[in-house]
Amino acid sequence: MKTLRVAFVTEIMKLRRSKILWITIVFFAFIPIMMGLLMLVSQNPEIAEKLGIVGTKAMLFSENNWKGYLEMINQLIAVIGIIGFGFVTSWVFGREYVEKTVIDFITLPTSRATIISAKFLVVFAWSLLLTIVLFGTSIIIGKIINIPEWSAEIFNAFVHEFTIVSLLTIILSTPTAFVASYGRGIIAPLGFVILLVIMAQFVAVVGWGAYFPWAIPGYSTIPDVILKPVSYIIVLTMSLICYLGTIAWWRKADQQ
Repeated sequence: MKTLRVAFVTEIMKLRRSKILWITIVFFAFIPIMMGLLMLVSQNPEIAEKLGIVGTKAMLFSENNWKGYLEMINQLIAVIGIIGFGFVTSWVFGREYVEKTVIDFITLPTSRATIISAKFLVVFAWSLLLTIVLFGTSIIIGKIINIPEWSAEIFNAFVHEFTIVSLLTIILSTPTAFVASYGRGIIAPLGFVILLVIMAQFVAVVGWGAYFPWAIPGYSTIPDVILKPVSYIIVLTMSLICYLGTIAWWRKADQQ
């Protein structure tokens, strides 16, 4: 446990010295700001008419109130989360190749399983931070633009769904880590993530959203849809297999 803690602190120090952390924070704060702008436009038809296409995009909300706004935030974290958390994972695991530090990485006396586990902890902590940023900014922006019909019931339902969707999306970072390790960089995992987002949309359209891991978080945001246990099992199984697969790759593959 002490070795894992040391490895985790080391990875955190690497992250603190990088600008990527702040870039991702700004990006996740920017998303609800744009959603707030669309909600403001949708509440003011005269503004929508002047803005033309932007006004049309404001119709993305099912309702021009807190319920519609928070529903859209949940849908966004399901999609943007796959991309954003996928980028985070790609950077954490692929940077060793990009920065040519992979040789130092594999010659450390610490076991590779411990180092990989520490990297996954960093991915989880980083992704959780971004989730909190998006959550907090969404509520603040909603209050600033004075979205109507706030209620504790709506907020509590949002928190419950947002938590589930976020955790499911974060858990699905392990396949991206495996691809980053196998592809030895960040290009392959980023392409992998984009492909998954496209596939998730297609699978959801044909009605298989409850059985495709990367479609499950978004599928759970559909009104009146309650995920069955099999959906959670699919996500957890995929995550565990790729977690173990990533460790196995770093243990056995020729990294030279």
